[in-house]
Amino acid sequence: MHNHPLSLNHYQRPTLATPDGTNKVLLHSCCAPCAGEVMEAIKASGIEQTVFFYNPNIHPSEEYELRKEENKRFCDKLALPFIDADYDADNWFARTKGLENEPERGRRCTVCFDMRFERTALYAFEHGFSVISSTLGISRWKDMNQINDCGVRAASHYQGLVYWTYNWRKRGGSQRMIELAREEAFYQQEYCGCVYSLRDTNRHRLACGRQRIRRLANFYGQKRDEDIIVRSL
Repeated sequence: MHNHPLSLNHYQRPTLATPDGTNKVLLHSCCAPCAGEVMEAIKASGIEQTVFFYNPNIHPSEEYELRKEENKRFCDKLALPFIDADYDADNWFARTKGLENEPERGRRCTVCFDMRFERTALYAFEHGFSVISSTLGISRWKDMNQINDCGVRAASHYQGLVYWTYNWRKRGGSQRMIELAREEAFYQQEYCGCVYSLRDTNRHRLACGRQRIRRLANFYGQKRDEDIIVRSL
């Protein structure tokens, strides 16, 4: 793991510009591996950013704390403001009630994105941001159109607020995401985050003769033994 300040001199990506031309963005972050490249890209373009961590879907609470602290660690390295929002998991379960058996990328995910972006948009409105975006779209496991639709819908509730639908995967974004995760030895989570994705992933693993997911087992670029079996429903 590097202790020196992050150098952005190698970064070859074209300079980014926010959709309304302002020089400030509130960035909803889901986790360090996804957020790292997006945060780096925005910083390299000279755009001010505040990272907003609101992910009440993450289960269990120990997993939530791991992902949050990894994200905060990289924010500290880049000297970026980090907003630690509430972990109101009870509200998340209430919002997704009846959708427990929806598949990944289904209606439950839409409700989940709506909830997280609604809180992001509210914070942006209350604190003078005119642009919001999210790191969720860089993951190849996510439906970018689904995420963008939720983001645009959340922003539409406030006059003058816009959701930045930039495709963070393109122009080497996805490759740099993995490269940076290895450089920083980020914690490598093995399921999307919610209890239902954990349940379904463990079921698939057991059906294939594999072990259940183990927390603290994998970090990008290395392995650790002090892992904990993560139990699901």
